[in-house]
Amino acid sequence: MAQIITAEEAAALIPDGATVALSGFGLSCVNEETMAAVERRFLATGAPHGLHVVHASAVGNRRDKGMSHWGHRGLVRRWMGGIAIASPAFAQLISEDAVEAYNLPQGVITQLYREIAAHRPGVITKVGLGTFVDPRVEGARMSACTTEDYVQVVELAGEEWLFYPSFPIQVGLIRGTVADTHGNLTLSKEGLKMEVLPIAQAVHNSGGIVIAQVESVAEAGSLDPNDVKVPGLLVDYLVVSEPENHFQTENTHYNPSFSGQLRVPLSSVASIPLGERKVIARRAAMELRRGAVLNLGVGIPCDVGSVTAEEGVSDVILGTTEAGAVGGVPAGLKDFGHAWNPEALVDHHAQFDFYDGGGLDVAVLGLAQTDAHGNVNVSKFGSRVAGCGGFINISQSARTLVFAGTFTAGGLETEVVDGTLRIVTEGRARKFLADVEQITFSGAVATRAGQRVRYVTERAVLELRDGRMTVTEIAPGIDLQRDVLDLMDFVPDVAPDLRTMPAGLFTEKWGGLADLVG
Repeated sequence: MAQIITAEEAAALIPDGATVALSGFGLSCVNEETMAAVERRFLATGAPHGLHVVHASAVGNRRDKGMSHWGHRGLVRRWMGGIAIASPAFAQLISEDAVEAYNLPQGVITQLYREIAAHRPGVITKVGLGTFVDPRVEGARMSACTTEDYVQVVELAGEEWLFYPSFPIQVGLIRGTVADTHGNLTLSKEGLKMEVLPIAQAVHNSGGIVIAQVESVAEAGSLDPNDVKVPGLLVDYLVVSEPENHFQTENTHYNPSFSGQLRVPLSSVASIPLGERKVIARRAAMELRRGAVLNLGVGIPCDVGSVTAEEGVSDVILGTTEAGAVGGVPAGLKDFGHAWNPEALVDHHAQFDFYDGGGLDVAVLGLAQTDAHGNVNVSKFGSRVAGCGGFINISQSARTLVFAGTFTAGGLETEVVDGTLRIVTEGRARKFLADVEQITFSGAVATRAGQRVRYVTERAVLELRDGRMTVTEIAPGIDLQRDVLDLMDFVPDVAPDLRTMPAGLFTEKWGGLADLVG
């Protein structure tokens, strides 16, 4: 029988130096009550200190929740996670070299919990080869004080693989909706199911304790066993949350469309105004075909979902999110990872099994930096650590890749008028560099794998052809030399059949996607 305790009592159970695993994506499935209580305890007493924290995705709201509670020197000694930027206070500690930090692919971490639970050696995968995670590049280390090797290269059946070793976990902080007094846990109002079960199994089988946050507690025997996601034998303690600490997404307290309690008209999905973001999203959407299984990354790639809804083709494309939503329309940044009207909500780790095995036809991902080799960086800029999240898993497995973003950054202003594009104020920072600062996606690995790779911006489209960056399209109104080539730190190839991007992309009403999708 699980014991019902306060958040302060839960925080007191975490010893110095413990390895702590956190479920969560934004604020979905995040045990916010206990994390905030740990912060209060640490500021008052200095304990716990020296924690080793593991989490697969973002844990926070990009402001003050989640891992930002633990953004204090001394509380965490080692971080092993997928995304840091969702918790600015903690990301700052990494950039200040105050924490040992390993940034691992999101899918690998979700799968690692199952290996730990089963007492297997670890995860063996090709995910990460040729990127900064590869020990021959940077070994996933994100701060200077991080010196110990973790990721290993191994050879099996004449092929190279990366090995991510297992380790015991002493504390698991997970979350659900309702638990009964035996600790049986449901996730009915969570918009994502995450990796709560394998975390609980890994911690239990490591001899540790599992602390679950819930909205309420029911009598034993009153829950439908079909609704129980984590059996009570794996849950040691329950903490009942306050409403302000139980947000469904980073910014939404509860949207029943995300968790399947109802469906909303897709006309309620907000359209984005005409501008460079919409132009990019429209051009990226041109890569879709009927029946395609799609993943959209954070930022501008999310706008593709809005475009497909506006153009009336959402029902012929199967959108997915790496967090586990299948079908429906992927939500935008403030609710990223969720989807309106999903057809299914699968576990986080199971979604990455599907992705890693080649289940994605198309992925539209962010374009922060790229270079002459087709490499892309979205994970680290100078000392600022963002994190790779699911980017590496997705970009190494999708058949067609579209990297979508503005051509320059920092103050870019454009004007879209009568089917043409005009640059009003050029961005201060170049994004097409001789070499990216960190390799989150390897152009060379993609070329060897035969992936189709495009780089879509508001003024030009490039393609990775035989390992060479090649300009294939420019926007109407754009001068190739002045507005494209002169703003690149390398000389790309220019396709002999260089085309003009369709003028309809630059008009208030487009209406051309349905014919292209088929």
